[in-house]
Amino acid sequence: MRETFHIEVLGPEADEVQTRISVRVGSLETAQERALRLFARARVPQRSGEPAQAVRVIDGAGREVFFRSRFDSAD
Repeated sequence: MRETFHIEVLGPEADEVQTRISVRVGSLETAQERALRLFARARVPQRSGEPAQAVRVIDGAGREVFFRSRFDSAD
């Protein structure tokens, strides 16, 4: 069954949302993969404005189910 997740790319200010998208996917793992790809694109130097600092995934109930900052080590 597909579920809706909201992916937010966060800027340098506390809770500054630079990008927010909603995705319907079959699992949390798929949403995490999409979030990490979006975060990687938001961190490239050619992007205008401040680089992204973190990404989070929020489930349909509004709970944060995944968070990764630029300081976290990659898996």
